[in-house]
Amino acid sequence: MMLKKTPKIPVLEIFGPTFQGEGRSIGQKTMFVRTGGCDYSCTWCDSAFTWDGSEKPELLTAETIIERLDALGSYGHVTISGGNPLLHASIGELVERLKARGISMSVETQGTYWQDWLFDIDDVTISPKPPSSTMKTDFDRLDVFFKRLPEAQRAVKVVIFNETDLDFAAAISERYELKTLYLSLGNPDPAETGVIAPRMLSDLKGLWDRVARDPRFNHARVLPQLHALVYANDRGV
Repeated sequence: MMLKKTPKIPVLEIFGPTFQGEGRSIGQKTMFVRTGGCDYSCTWCDSAFTWDGSEKPELLTAETIIERLDALGSYGHVTISGGNPLLHASIGELVERLKARGISMSVETQGTYWQDWLFDIDDVTISPKPPSSTMKTDFDRLDVFFKRLPEAQRAVKVVIFNETDLDFAAAISERYELKTLYLSLGNPDPAETGVIAPRMLSDLKGLWDRVARDPRFNHARVLPQLHALVYANDRGV
């Protein structure tokens, strides 16, 4: 009789308690589980170590991940991050175990690979990458997420660096008839050290001024990367 193998998840970081810094869940107290691997390689990615080969993930079972989360402190929410966590069907067991414990969950993806465990995620942020990323959106794949996920379960966030990105965000909003669109101020240099809050606040004011004048974004919420304002480019916070 063959024993069934326990699925494992490639994990690079488990940290918290901390706070979600972006999108609809901004300010949410949370634990983070960061998985390795991504099918994109955005030019401004703030977690390139998940896909560029510079760090090797641990292969962990859902049980081990939860044990490590429990050892960090009390929590009621977990953010499953990446890279692109939707590459891993094995996350389904982790999601099932956390849900059974009454833990709410968030995940963010560019919307390229579907997994059925998304149905048990409370807050799915779909974040198609704008032209500044140098990635090309596959709208056939992206459409799947909007067809399958209930509207109340999903949110759409676009990172903004320039006017071309704003045009892309407006096109996304029109295509999917969005009632709410999250525009996230881009962080141009994830390797920058020292205090970056003054520069980012200045950039945020500029983006606010631009979006305030644009009727395409009357339903938009323009947000900073809150974690970058507080912790700059530090990891594990």
